[in-house]
Amino acid sequence: MDSRNRIIEENTYLLELWHRSKAGDKLAFCQLAESQYRSLFSYATNFTTDREFIKDSIQEIFINIWEKRQTLTIQFVSIYLFKSLRNQLLQEVRRSKQAVSVPYFQEVSQLSDWETIETTIERSEADTESQRRIREAIDALPKRQQEVVFLKFYKGLDNEQIAELMEINRQSVANLLYKALSALKNQMAFFRFWLVLLGGIFLR
Repeated sequence: MDSRNRIIEENTYLLELWHRSKAGDKLAFCQLAESQYRSLFSYATNFTTDREFIKDSIQEIFINIWEKRQTLTIQFVSIYLFKSLRNQLLQEVRRSKQAVSVPYFQEVSQLSDWETIETTIERSEADTESQRRIREAIDALPKRQQEVVFLKFYKGLDNEQIAELMEINRQSVANLLYKALSALKNQMAFFRFWLVLLGGIFLR
């Protein structure tokens, strides 16, 4: 199954849970929250290293969504949740003036799906040392580049969806992706094989 079909299938499943949740099905809402928790946690590490703060923020957005469920219209569940969490984190970070410099993938071995990128790497580079170097290279990127890499390659969102989530224009997303891929290519010679494989993705 290619990335786009996987995303469509996942959203269909999540929308089913959401519609049941909107009708008051607490079990469906718990299933929805549980299915998205790891991805939300990994995404949140782009903004803070405080694990408890992240957990509280994720809990807060789900409480708000449950309380407002009857007035909400959601078409793409993952994007709505990421955007809600992003806004919640930025609001709290600004209010409390927390530091936002983070090692973005510090939680990845436990909490991330390692979807598109890891699948590609495993097909041609099974070496765990290579995967470690890839994690380190991504970790060295500026945080906004890390964010678009996560959303593009780990969650499979297209540029339009990323632009909506990050509240920037589509060209800015393409620019961030170009800079991120260029930096990774310059840092890691062996990375060239999947940059060639995926190199056209950021242009879509």
